[in-house]
Amino acid sequence: PNRDRFVLSAGHASMLLYGTLHVSGYDVSLDDIQRFRQLGGRCPGHPEYGELPGVEITTGPLGQGAAASVGMAMAERWLRQRFNRPGHEIVGYRVYAVLGDGCMMEGVSGEAASLAGHLGLGNLTWIYDSNHISIDGPTDLAFTEDVAVRFKAYGWRVLTVDDANDVEAVHQALVTAAETADRPTLVKITSVIAYGAPTKAGTASAHGEPLGEEEIRKAKEFFKWDPNAKFLVPQDVRRHMTAPLQERGERLEREWNARFAAYAQAHPDLAAEWDCMQSGTLPEGWDSNLPAFPADGKGMASRAAGGKVLQAVAANVPWLIGGAADLTPSTKTYIRGSEDFRKGDYGHRNIRFGVREHAMAAACNGLALSQLRSFGATFLVFADYCRPSIRLAAMMKLPVIYVFTHDSIGVGEDGPTHQPVEQLASLRVIPNLDVVRPGDANEVTEAWRHAMQRTDGPVALALSRQNLPTLDRAYLAPASGARRGGYVLADATGGPEVILIGTGSELSLCVQAHEELTAKGVRARVVSMPCTSLFDRQHAAYREQVLPASCPARVAVEAGVSGGWQKYVGLHGIVLGLDRFGASAPCADVMRHFGFTAEAVVAAARQVLAR
Repeated sequence: PNRDRFVLSAGHASMLLYGTLHVSGYDVSLDDIQRFRQLGGRCPGHPEYGELPGVEITTGPLGQGAAASVGMAMAERWLRQRFNRPGHEIVGYRVYAVLGDGCMMEGVSGEAASLAGHLGLGNLTWIYDSNHISIDGPTDLAFTEDVAVRFKAYGWRVLTVDDANDVEAVHQALVTAAETADRPTLVKITSVIAYGAPTKAGTASAHGEPLGEEEIRKAKEFFKWDPNAKFLVPQDVRRHMTAPLQERGERLEREWNARFAAYAQAHPDLAAEWDCMQSGTLPEGWDSNLPAFPADGKGMASRAAGGKVLQAVAANVPWLIGGAADLTPSTKTYIRGSEDFRKGDYGHRNIRFGVREHAMAAACNGLALSQLRSFGATFLVFADYCRPSIRLAAMMKLPVIYVFTHDSIGVGEDGPTHQPVEQLASLRVIPNLDVVRPGDANEVTEAWRHAMQRTDGPVALALSRQNLPTLDRAYLAPASGARRGGYVLADATGGPEVILIGTGSELSLCVQAHEELTAKGVRARVVSMPCTSLFDRQHAAYREQVLPASCPARVAVEAGVSGGWQKYVGLHGIVLGLDRFGASAPCADVMRHFGFTAEAVVAAARQVLAR
């Protein structure tokens, strides 16, 4: 756990990592390398977390690895302050990342670098391979800024090496970076792409195309290598690299284990917390004080309920850490009893990410890869800025939590730019991401419970700005049904004639419509569906129990695009959605204008029954 972290942000150079791991004695064989980019192989075209030992993170989309490395560096600083005690230091490692020109052009790396400089992360080193070549050609076609000056303005130390082949200069720069404690370091190294290839060196074709058999032969001759040898690792290399590195690694691990054993004797409570965190489990009784909310017609915004639940979770899970993109008061995501994570004082759990949604989401990935439970918060409409990092979290199966508030046109006066209509549907199609849109305060509690208990993927909570009635569970089903993604909230005697499916702020409309339909003798069922992906993972028998095939008359209600709901209402059902952008007006006026009323739900139910 105290190992240095290496991130290949320039993930297209994955063979650099695989080859280094092989000659260093990791479980990466020559056969693995010979199956590079092949189906079922262990060496994909970009590094993938979980495929090989020594691959710390999935990279590929440029800038993502760099931004996530900031989260890793933040995690080390937090762990160091949380766990180290005089005479018992178990945390103290560095984070290194290799970036290319493309990483530097992507905006996410700039956001993350700005944050790292502000926080003074002296444990972070970025190695910038500046070869001035991109797929289109020379980088000066589109990229002529002075990167060194930019990073100095961010508050970084900047070191330059004029020739990547000057091994001693590279070594000295890395030593200097490791000695810099008060700020992150950028080591800018000028290199020549495909150095040694007689016609391809320094060209764009070397970036995006194989060199070709003849060019490879001549490059081998340039390096005085046997031009006929393929996949050759001489025994001298193995003696120089493999055995010494394995021995050093084993020694460092033994020494750390001994230090931790002594630490556990001196500080058993902290050691138990460390073990729990490293194993990905939750403390016993972590959910013992999760709030239960009484029925209330006025209710509260689900973002407000979410804030209350967050406090209860944070009180029992000390390694829950996160923050908002300059929207802490709006998202209700400040952990009370803790202070701000800040330069020189890193042991706190509230991170001020600033208006940097993309870097926030990427940093949350780095925090999660360091075994912290991380969350990031912003308005749902700005999930679009987080999406690439969310996608990678889902791919890596990281249990990151996204708190997205202001989840519908109920935002009101802010207008269509801030009213998410397509975001829910677009997030739901990301594989392995659970999007949970709770319908009242008690479903919020269950949403957080699911988010904390999930260990194999991220969860996005979609919470309202406006008040939602807290439903009366004395005559409605308990909110614990939300743990299955969808459940029967209210039913009819003798089986349903029509099923009303609702989420979020529209769930209460379905409850009101149910009461009116029942009073008129219509057998109606209300299904609360806060999380479609979780519902889809239930056994077929349970799904049939909730949405029986014998009842094709169905209405789904959500203040967003209708796409996706046809799966649940079928060919004969109706989706009350919004397949256009919203409008600027008070919440109640906007909802009424676009037909999100109990009366509209009743009318849709009668229409579908008449088909």
